[in-house]
Amino acid sequence: MRLNDLDERIVHALAEDARRSYAHIGSLIGLSAPAVKRRVDRLRAEGAITGFTVRVDPAALGWETEGFIEIYCRRNTSPDAIKRGLERYPEVASASTVTGEADAIVQVFASDMRHFERVLERIAGEPYVERTKSVLVLSPLLRRYTSGSPA
Repeated sequence: MRLNDLDERIVHALAEDARRSYAHIGSLIGLSAPAVKRRVDRLRAEGAITGFTVRVDPAALGWETEGFIEIYCRRNTSPDAIKRGLERYPEVASASTVTGEADAIVQVFASDMRHFERVLERIAGEPYVERTKSVLVLSPLLRRYTSGSPA
């Protein structure tokens, strides 16, 4: 599904602040509040908007250490097997299959360095993992939660 210009502007307004009222969004893009609501309802029904959430600073929840783990899998490991293996770890914030030498990259938040090390060891011990490579984040420089159109 490709969003039209008005729908895309609504999505960007909600991505910036999902608590904005339909009236406020309407004033930004030139629609009435009911028209914005109808469009948001349609976008949700069509699956373009999958939900609403809150962004929390991980440090506020005690997650002071952030790192990325590259996973190199044993032969014939499916993405579903990797996903099933990683779903059990509350420390895993995101995981994606990637191009290049690694099969997947995993973003991990931990309470401290020792906690990160324990998570790394547990992930490295999964039966589908051949080896791992990790890096720790010193300072997050840029995090975008909204972006413009790719074209």
